[in-house]
Amino acid sequence: MPTLFEPTTAGDLQLANRIVMAPLTRNRSPRAVPQPITATYYEQRATAGLLITEATAISHQGQGYADVPGLYSEEQLAGWKRVTDAVHKAGGKIVVQMWHVGRISHTTLQPNGGAPVAPSAIRANAKTYIINADGTGGMVDVSEPRALDIDELPGIVEDYRRAARAAIDAGFDGVELHSANGYLLDQFLRSGSNKRTDAYGGSIENRARLMVEVMDAITAEIGARRVGIRISPVTPANDASDDQPQPLFTYVVQKLAKYDLSYVHVIEGATGGPRDHQQGSTPFDYAALKAAYRAAGGKGAWMTNNGYDRELADRKVESGEADLVAFGRPFISNPDLVRRLKENAPWNEGDRSTYYGGGEHGYIDYPTLP
Repeated sequence: MPTLFEPTTAGDLQLANRIVMAPLTRNRSPRAVPQPITATYYEQRATAGLLITEATAISHQGQGYADVPGLYSEEQLAGWKRVTDAVHKAGGKIVVQMWHVGRISHTTLQPNGGAPVAPSAIRANAKTYIINADGTGGMVDVSEPRALDIDELPGIVEDYRRAARAAIDAGFDGVELHSANGYLLDQFLRSGSNKRTDAYGGSIENRARLMVEVMDAITAEIGARRVGIRISPVTPANDASDDQPQPLFTYVVQKLAKYDLSYVHVIEGATGGPRDHQQGSTPFDYAALKAAYRAAGGKGAWMTNNGYDRELADRKVESGEADLVAFGRPFISNPDLVRRLKENAPWNEGDRSTYYGGGEHGYIDYPTLP
């Protein structure tokens, strides 16, 4: 019977245990450049079997929040090389989460103050974080997006391919394609945000087309066994919605099964909310989703996420329902979370006022066990 703390593999990744640090946006990368303290932050947490970085924009157009990192300039990549070197020196493995926010952005964050892009020109009922010219910042409504022209989509696919290559060149062990939480690829997938009438809208097959094209490009570039993907079948995050999530995501995982992926990362329910369904909707069957992936030949490790503790993680791994378990916010305040889980030690409480933005406080100064 598998256990949470034993070594395992995920594609080409050899992992010391089955505990994963989930992606956590921290807004500490001015000019989208990871800082020296970023390297310290990830190095402190390198006892996790796998670290997944905070979401990282593949292009300037893909940026949606102030002071989040990027993968599209030499300075950004040099910053990430410091991070990967530090993690590897500490014996850890790290992949970068590749991000295009789509409509969840603001004109002040976009190239030349342009409108954010989306599958359809539908403004999300969502907010983002910006920093003004005078240095003040705060949450504001996202801007009205414009619909992407079909001729622009190959360029976005190319941005993903280029970012994947840049990530490997910067020392990452692999990449995670962010196709969750109401960002660009998820916006294309979902009927609530995709009203297109061309080859990228309408049917489930059409709405999944961009995700498939991106996956084709990045797996061809760096090899599928270094590629993971994150999906969130029923999260309402960033105004995401779909009227038939079960058939949609069954199709998605069946398409993913054709790639020999490192892993599939599934957010169960809404982060911090119900685990199996959106409020007022039919419960989502995650066991059926995994079964559909395996039945279609999917070999990637199955990673689960949302509100896990030691007991639930043990149960999921021992039963075979999960191969890997991702922990998010507990890793912010517990750099030694793996040890705390193993010893059933208490967890530090996180200071939410330091989650987004700031410096060392609430970032690299949390205490570890003696």
